[in-house]
Amino acid sequence: MLGIPRGGVVVGAAVAEGLRAPLDVILVRKLRAPEQPELALGALGESGAQVLNRSLIAELGITASELGRLVALERQELDRSVQQLRSVCPRIPVNGKTAIIVDDGIATGATARAACQIGRTLMATRLVLATPVAAPQALAELRRLTDELVCLLAPTQFQAVGQHYRDFTPTGDGVVVETVLRNRAMFT
Repeated sequence: MLGIPRGGVVVGAAVAEGLRAPLDVILVRKLRAPEQPELALGALGESGAQVLNRSLIAELGITASELGRLVALERQELDRSVQQLRSVCPRIPVNGKTAIIVDDGIATGATARAACQIGRTLMATRLVLATPVAAPQALAELRRLTDELVCLLAPTQFQAVGQHYRDFTPTGDGVVVETVLRNRAMFT
């Protein structure tokens, strides 16, 4: 079970408990548009994964140098997160196994695509992507990248992941680490 931080780790913990599976984190970071931080230009992930929405980048008039600066800043933050988390929660090998990537919801699909790239890089035999809710337009491409996609709700009037939660308070890094360590304690 691989939870996408941060909310995907909490959702993934519930799924992992039900399946009696160990939980790990698959580290990805949204590449945010400068003037619209909720708009994803793409995503970066550990193991060098990178997904870019080239048409959106062109539409917003983001130059190559601006994009390079944004990627460098987010890569630096991602590298910090990887070092911090992996020092406490070493990666669970998934090579030769089924990897279930869990996110709390999918809007553009950028972080999920980056997570799928990482899952393939880690040599998972079978790659499953699971989410409670997603924008329908994001699902078509994700189905091509996975062996199986599980999505409970794909409303045609999708606006944001948060609209489908009573409480969508951001999950902190401490909660992510605590959740993963609590799960791992069940398997040692």
